[in-house]
Amino acid sequence: MDMNEQIPHKDPLHGITLKKILQDLIDQYGWKYLAEKIQIRCFMFNPTMTSSLKFLRQTPWARERVEKIWLERR
Repeated sequence: MDMNEQIPHKDPLHGITLKKILQDLIDQYGWKYLAEKIQIRCFMFNPTMTSSLKFLRQTPWARERVEKIWLERR
């Protein structure tokens, strides 16, 4: 194998930031849809990217749900 060849990763989220995932979902569906799918305060009440990212980074189950929605839309 050539040293410049990259081995493909099996994880479809490899190299994708949480911020990119969340921004894609907001752009496509909006905060209201996310609040309906995942009922967390940072999506339901005065949602912001900053508060949502902070919560998702500290809450693995919520992050997994956001990632799942992002993967399903691909």
